[in-house]
Amino acid sequence: MATSHTIPTRLSNLQSELLKLYSYNVSDEQLRDIQKMLADYFARKIDSEMDRLWEANDWSEQTVESWKSEHMRHRRRAALERYF
Repeated sequence: MATSHTIPTRLSNLQSELLKLYSYNVSDEQLRDIQKMLADYFARKIDSEMDRLWEANDWSEQTVESWKSEHMRHRRRAALERYF
């Protein structure tokens, strides 16, 4: 399935900020720390969004259990696309 992606002509604010870091030489340990900080940040954002979705949709463990037996992949994908 081919998708069309446009290549941005400007850097995003995140890309611009990260490029500023590239002028510094950091140790491997510092690099790992920075990678972990970024991963942790985005993990927290995902957790917050999932918490919001659970609350907004009144999902429960029973909801997750019912998903396990569903075979309506396209319907679920369409529902998830509304949120993401």
